[in-house]
Amino acid sequence: MKNLLKNVSLVILLLKMCYVFGQEVDFKKIIVIDPGHGGKDSGAIGIKGIREKDVVLQVAREILKLNEELENPHAIYLTRYNDTLISLSDRTQLVKALKVDLFISLHCNHSDNPNARGVEVFVTNQQSDYAEDLVWLAYKLQAALNKQLGFESRGVKFANFHMLRETAGFVPGMLLELGFLSNGDENEYLLKHKSMEALALVIWDSLIENLGSYERVGD
Repeated sequence: MKNLLKNVSLVILLLKMCYVFGQEVDFKKIIVIDPGHGGKDSGAIGIKGIREKDVVLQVAREILKLNEELENPHAIYLTRYNDTLISLSDRTQLVKALKVDLFISLHCNHSDNPNARGVEVFVTNQQSDYAEDLVWLAYKLQAALNKQLGFESRGVKFANFHMLRETAGFVPGMLLELGFLSNGDENEYLLKHKSMEALALVIWDSLIENLGSYERVGD
């Protein structure tokens, strides 16, 4: 039997405790979060009309809120802050210009198979000085989403997506698929605001914790 997504309220409570106790950090990171799609590009559309562009933007905004609660916040930027369509080239240029420690592009999955479920993380299939660190970070993130929220892990995969390909030689980046809007359980989960908060907490905690263990090439 497939694992059920865990109780959101309990997860948020536990994660906030870890977050508060660990928020005094002695390093600052530059992170770009890329909420996929936007504007006329809705991305995947799930059951009950839920739209990929709305889910990923809400998660990104929740991560920004967490960062703002820090006494010494990290430099976190979004490629879009509202429901607008930003070209892939403009998103790429922002990532390159900021010389970030990490960028992560947020998406949701969709399949003709209603039983398809789980999260997966993509990293570039191009040669990159960041390859080993990225794969390690991706596995850590996926493991955290599985352990804390109950999402099944579909594995870390290599791809030639534009955002990954065009930034491979400049900055470390990954693309995260936050479950399937075509799956009944995961679609229902992603309809809830509390779920957005829980996802943001897990992503934030995993990235900040594990980013502290390596330095960007050239530092």
